[in-house]
Amino acid sequence: RWLRPWRRGSAGPDMSVTLTITQAGPALAVQDLGRSGWRAQGLTKGGAADPMAIYEGAALLGQSPELAAIEMTGTGGTFTADDDIRIALTGASMTAKIDGDAVVWNASHVLPAGAKLTIGGANSGTYGYLHIGGGIMSDVLLGARASHLSAGLGRPLAAGDAFAIGDDKGRETGLMLPRDGRFDGGVVHVVASMQTEHFTHAERLRFTQTQFIRDPRANRVGVRMDHQGEGFHAEGGLSILSEVIVPGDIQITGDGAPFVLMGECQTAGGYPRIGTVIPSDIPRVAQAAAGAPIMFEFLSLAEAITLEIRHRDMIQALRSQVKQLIRNPRQIRNLLNYQLVGGIVSAWDDPFEKDI
Repeated sequence: RWLRPWRRGSAGPDMSVTLTITQAGPALAVQDLGRSGWRAQGLTKGGAADPMAIYEGAALLGQSPELAAIEMTGTGGTFTADDDIRIALTGASMTAKIDGDAVVWNASHVLPAGAKLTIGGANSGTYGYLHIGGGIMSDVLLGARASHLSAGLGRPLAAGDAFAIGDDKGRETGLMLPRDGRFDGGVVHVVASMQTEHFTHAERLRFTQTQFIRDPRANRVGVRMDHQGEGFHAEGGLSILSEVIVPGDIQITGDGAPFVLMGECQTAGGYPRIGTVIPSDIPRVAQAAAGAPIMFEFLSLAEAITLEIRHRDMIQALRSQVKQLIRNPRQIRNLLNYQLVGGIVSAWDDPFEKDI
């Protein structure tokens, strides 16, 4: 029903279109790819907890990944627009309906003027994203629209908030992307960090052989990992001085539990770090639902670089992986190879009167 051709209506080319939040979940925020260049001033990059979802939304809408979207933690809300707009839904799979009709996740759709887009709880993963054709035109702060709540930039979104939408130069909707396995935990790759050698070989081996589960105590600053058995400890850990830290660092806190730092972490800290999650695997940690199993695997620097290059190539190839939700027969080159019906029936002939 909602795969009709997209068109702008009464707003016209010179009038802005507005997206309004009529009901908001507990943790909605405007996010983009974050802001770089402020670490020396004590501000980490921040941005979307799952940057891959931002690239996926851009591929589905055929627009720049620099545009801002709405990040939804655990559950979404209800949204309306005063003109037809294009939307894309990526990240953690959530129930979604337009005026009561279910729509597919990891796909693009038309949201007609006045229709209600209702996004419910997550079925898998933690962070879902609502992308708008043209992007969310919230205030630019220090070079980005991303909220960085731990630094006081931006705020959680609430019912009644309304945003102007940028000029949407695209037209296509009804497109989808295949989902990968980053929403259910799994193996997370790490490299050695500044204090890895402070942990004995036996302690590091136990770390890689332990199955962790994502603790419910997690946010955009960091994710605590729970496990059975004794905590992990570094030799001389109490004598380590505070120094620069980065997202992905795995700090071992006082109770021996690993704590994976996320995009809104501080820029300096003194807990010993047993390793650092490679950038392309940070979304796997962020998206893991509470209780999801996670295991860590150490890589050499060369192996990690290879995985990062492969990940960047995958991002570049996203647009080529976009497929139509409903294929137009006129665009199927090998149409004759498809079994469209089980036979051919005339609308006029009576099969019982045919000559034998």
